[in-house]
Amino acid sequence: MSFALRPWFSLVKFGHSVFALPFALSSAWLAAQGMPAPRVLLLVVLCAVSARTAAMAFNRWLDRRIDAANPRTAGRELPRGALTPGAVLALTCCSALTFCAGAWALNPLCAKLAPAVLSVLLAYSAFKRFSSAAHFVLGLALALAPLGAWVAVRGELSGDLSVPLLLALAVLSWVAGFDLIYACQDEAFDRAHGLHSIPARFGVARALQLSSALHVITLLALLACAARAELGWVFGVALAAAGLLLVWQHRLVSPTDLSRADVAFFTLNGWVSVALFLGTALDLGLH
Repeated sequence: MSFALRPWFSLVKFGHSVFALPFALSSAWLAAQGMPAPRVLLLVVLCAVSARTAAMAFNRWLDRRIDAANPRTAGRELPRGALTPGAVLALTCCSALTFCAGAWALNPLCAKLAPAVLSVLLAYSAFKRFSSAAHFVLGLALALAPLGAWVAVRGELSGDLSVPLLLALAVLSWVAGFDLIYACQDEAFDRAHGLHSIPARFGVARALQLSSALHVITLLALLACAARAELGWVFGVALAAAGLLLVWQHRLVSPTDLSRADVAFFTLNGWVSVALFLGTALDLGLH
């Protein structure tokens, strides 16, 4: 059974939910000014994981021929035949329905917004076929996680929304920044196959410079969010740690050496999101 499940876990990279989920949890903690109600917390986790699963499975399904042509991705589950396109599309549909059911169980506003959120999540996969802005669409997709978690707890979009909006801006710029690093690996392939990306259009050096600038925006947005939410020194320590991890991330790659891009993309960014969530939760716990 574990062997049969392995391709599915590899396909959607459940472990990479660590990118968006901690920010959704941070937003939920901020909206509740502490730990949310257990039912709401469980539904937020369900929605975050199912939404990401739907988006990832759809991306793999839509890109299966592109992945097969790219030596870096030819070993993925669909190109090598470990899973069938029909089965992956079925997973997409089941995950999307699970997300909508979870949103409906949270509150009426979440239920109304769920189809629009899914549209953004699924549309990202097609963007590289016609726009270099795909990195920012991915950032927007993940930035919806803290906004959705805020609505999940509050049940409305009224009053001062500066905290969730600043957190969403931080996520958007953070994700777009690290996706630029990841996309640098496929610069030549994308250009040769007519796919759109910032590295393919402007080159790796400029893409890495833009990535650095985006991560500066991330830190500034998080600093502003902390000020608006009146977070204290514990979050400040977490933010400083996240800043150091982002600096380390950019020192791992260069226009002439992308061999450690996976470490910069996967490992360090996972630590960034977890550190910021722990800083938020512990800081609010001290209030």
